[in-house]
Amino acid sequence: MLDRPARLFWLLTTGAILAAIVVTIRWVGPLPPRVILMTTGPAGSNYEAVGRRYQEILKRSGVSLKLVPSAGGVENLRLLNDPHSGVSVGLAQGGLTDEKQSPELESLGTIFYEPLWFFYRGLLAANRADNFLRKKVSIGPEGGGTRVLASQFLTLNAIDTQSMDLLAMPPADAAAALMRGEIDGAAMVTAWDSDVVKRLLASPEINIASFPRADAYVALFPYLSKLVLPAGVGSLANNRPPTDVNLVAPKASLIVRGNLHPAIQYLLLEAAAEIHSAPRLFQKSGQFPAAEQIDLPLSRHAHQFYKSGAPFLQRYLPFWLAVLASELLVLLIPVLGVAYPLLRLLPALYGWVVRRRIARLYGELKIVELELESPRYDRSRLSDQLEQLDKRAGHLRVPNAFANLLYQLRSHIGLVRSRLAAGAG
Repeated sequence: MLDRPARLFWLLTTGAILAAIVVTIRWVGPLPPRVILMTTGPAGSNYEAVGRRYQEILKRSGVSLKLVPSAGGVENLRLLNDPHSGVSVGLAQGGLTDEKQSPELESLGTIFYEPLWFFYRGLLAANRADNFLRKKVSIGPEGGGTRVLASQFLTLNAIDTQSMDLLAMPPADAAAALMRGEIDGAAMVTAWDSDVVKRLLASPEINIASFPRADAYVALFPYLSKLVLPAGVGSLANNRPPTDVNLVAPKASLIVRGNLHPAIQYLLLEAAAEIHSAPRLFQKSGQFPAAEQIDLPLSRHAHQFYKSGAPFLQRYLPFWLAVLASELLVLLIPVLGVAYPLLRLLPALYGWVVRRRIARLYGELKIVELELESPRYDRSRLSDQLEQLDKRAGHLRVPNAFANLLYQLRSHIGLVRSRLAAGAG
């Protein structure tokens, strides 16, 4: 059983280790959530299709990604900026926000091009303002990025929107209405992979507008890029479109709330690399995801991912096992930084205390021995003192390593007792 000083030392050491562990846990934060919400887009949109890909990949790691439908990029940003919405991941095209408007949001990089497509029927020309008079044209629903970009283009070209019948239809509904002849034109910002785009490009009854001044739009809006749609890519058999088409395109970004757990951010980045890195019509292999800051700053975890990939443990262990292992490794910091020095110091401190207690008894024995040197001393009192010292030494508990010191003390007490007895004789 440990004596009082030893118990005190162990108590202080344990307390210091626990305090360090608590501070480390607070610094590291909680474990990643098992359920996260991602805002996507309208039903049937490319955003929804992309969201389902992320959902499938995260499910393999035991993370449930619940998709929240929306009108598009503008509404996605509104949900992401609302801390009470529960949404922590979303998609949005470039040009819809900035750091001042969305101070709590960060980007995980750009993931694909989203051209602005304008499909129309008949001889409607996109570069003639008078051709839009009294026409029914869909420019996307409120809350969608298409409506914002289309409205900017209409204003730049001084097109009187009051003379047009502007409709708020999602891409799938607008495409169906256009093919039925119910509307005259439809603008939509979506990726080439969208089924809606491929269906409209292949239709012989639908035309696509080219942007002859695409370079001017890119100069005015740096978040845009100029793309060229090759002739015949929609249908080689029918040569749709019949000529190359100039397009302007923002890039879609994968956006997260800044407080999203780092492990989930790395998981999303790995999913983005799996989904978006393949070559497509407008991109080369490995072009996306890209460490580009369009509207929002790049997350520091995204910086690290693009620099050296996913964390070491996440590369070689299942997700949750990697998370637990990394948490345990972090918890070793207080053990190595606090416990190890304390445990090395503890024996030395305890040895000093034991020696000090024995030395104190030696001090009292020395006083008795000095009194023996005086011509007159009280033999009875000194005998009692020696008896008390011997009892105290006998009840002194010390580790085996210090037993020799205790035996020496008791032997020296016996020597002084013998001197006292000899003096009496």
